[in-house]
Amino acid sequence: MANAIPRSFLQVAAKEEVAAPPLRVVQIEGLVILKIIKHCKEFSPALVTGQLLGLDVGSVLEVTNCFPFPVREEDEELEAEGANYQLEMMRCLREVNVDNNTVGWYQSTLFGSFQTVELIETFMNYQENIKRCVCIVYDPSRSDQGVLALKALKLSDSFMELYKSNNFTGEKLREKNLSWVDIFEEIPIKVSNSALISAFMTELEPDTPVTQCDYERLQLSTNPYLERNVEFLIECMDDLSMEQQKFQFYYRNLSRQQAQQQAWLQKRRAENMSRKAAGEEPLPEEDPSNPVFKPIPEPSRLDSFLITNQIANYCNQINGVAGQSFSRLYLMKALHEN
Repeated sequence: MANAIPRSFLQVAAKEEVAAPPLRVVQIEGLVILKIIKHCKEFSPALVTGQLLGLDVGSVLEVTNCFPFPVREEDEELEAEGANYQLEMMRCLREVNVDNNTVGWYQSTLFGSFQTVELIETFMNYQENIKRCVCIVYDPSRSDQGVLALKALKLSDSFMELYKSNNFTGEKLREKNLSWVDIFEEIPIKVSNSALISAFMTELEPDTPVTQCDYERLQLSTNPYLERNVEFLIECMDDLSMEQQKFQFYYRNLSRQQAQQQAWLQKRRAENMSRKAAGEEPLPEEDPSNPVFKPIPEPSRLDSFLITNQIANYCNQINGVAGQSFSRLYLMKALHEN
């Protein structure tokens, strides 16, 4: 039996990188979640962002630390200062032996309006250096309704491949079998704490499970939140209607061009028949210099996909808040009857 050829470390590492399992869970430490919530609520309703630090271990992305970014400005000098601030923070964390591997970023949102082209561009910029990164989205307005509105998102592989080609035509989307629900993938979040923190929190728990009544949970008024969601939903519907008008205009121009092409071809064929009868060479039936044969560019479907995603998000939020409101109303009705 021939001896096996020894493989180098680079060959083994390359093979392991190719065979890396898909990302299944984002494991976040409780302290990191508290930092994100504190930063986003302090500047609400302004939108803020920050860096996520941690480790990529198999199918689990561990987030062990984070730090906020300075408030963004349009000035180029201030943007350069922000980049220097990030590098300085990473250097300081490395000096104190804290995880300084970038695994993504977090950002705040208002009423779940985060599905934008800017978010996709940020993902693509991160993907150049970090193969598996996530974005933690926190919504303070949704959390005020009694729900921890924390999501871990990543772009799907099929969408990233299509985005690099910058070809969002209907034919390409059908070829890739890509729809509006395939842009983002939501990764489950698992909150973890060290054994010392868990033991400390156990000691802090009171002997009695309930010390005071939390009457805010029974608050029946959800009108402001629902009104804002409906307002944003109406705006998205208007935007979607404008995108549909673009496609209707494109298809009208396309059908008009096809009719002009058919008329030109019929005229050219009749002319060729007369030239053939006269013993002359026939003319080509296609003329690239003719503006009739110039292809009309199809508008991108990316904006309509993002708007549709946003509409679905608003509808889910309205459905969730309405369901909670009905539960509270039935509870109060039972209390009044008793």
